[in-house]
Amino acid sequence: MRSSVRLGTGPGFTLSQVTCVDDHRGWSPAETAAGYRLVLVRRGRFRRLVRGRPAVVDATAAYLGLPGEEERFAHPAGGDLCTALSLSPSLWRTLAGDGTRPSRPTVYVDARLDLAHRRVLAAARAGDPAYELTESLLPLLATVLGRLTDSPTPATSPTGAHASGLEGDVAGGPSRGRGGREGGRPPGAPSRRAARPPSGGSPAGLVDAAREAIADDHPAAGALLSLAALLEVSPYRLSRAFTRELGVSLTHYRNRVRVGRALDRLEAGEPNLAVLAADLGFADQAHLTRTVRRHVGHTPAALRRLLT
Repeated sequence: MRSSVRLGTGPGFTLSQVTCVDDHRGWSPAETAAGYRLVLVRRGRFRRLVRGRPAVVDATAAYLGLPGEEERFAHPAGGDLCTALSLSPSLWRTLAGDGTRPSRPTVYVDARLDLAHRRVLAAARAGDPAYELTESLLPLLATVLGRLTDSPTPATSPTGAHASGLEGDVAGGPSRGRGGREGGRPPGAPSRRAARPPSGGSPAGLVDAAREAIADDHPAAGALLSLAALLEVSPYRLSRAFTRELGVSLTHYRNRVRVGRALDRLEAGEPNLAVLAADLGFADQAHLTRTVRRHVGHTPAALRRLLT
């Protein structure tokens, strides 16, 4: 018997915890895979048969499933607990490129990839799928694609491929608070369309364009994937550019901007932290509190007392 619990959902992807309690040595009836999915084992092991090639899947070997594949499973060691990442076709094309297919059925999971897996699970608990969870997925997928495919992909390219085909899946924008404000921007403040850097532009220029989009509350700045599509670069390239140029991740930078806006509101005497969290696009008040404390060292309530 197989059960699934959703851990997080972002633009074009779903992260789930899958528990299987089967205990049989024989192959299961054939199943036809419905989409793209990366499966990493957290506990236990099982066998998978696809294209006539059997493989043992455990904590040291993950697999990438493709739509339309006919697969069978066996569980001679009992049940297992896995993390499954499902990707939409357009997000797969953005991250892996057109026509990319794995050249082997499984990928070796070394300690570094294991750590990347665990960081994804921690990011899923943070409540920020559009940025923190998405950005944590990029190094995991880059490593997996680099090991599973023999041809270049946006993940393994030095500059990353052009981001395209995201419009249907990445329509996410910043959360709107009361009165329809975007990202906590005061009413009447100007919002400009972010300039797109020229193809092959410098990392510094790319970072500047992204910072302007975030500062202006461009609708595409509500999620990492849609921001990359706006700037016409791959999400890998955008994420790496921030680390290279500023020394912090894109997620950290965006949260820094939101924390600055929170400080402005607290200094002005904002009485309702739940409203503040919603206006700034946080999942809830607890998410706001964690983020502010991580950046400033104080809770929003304590900051309000300090600033007013």
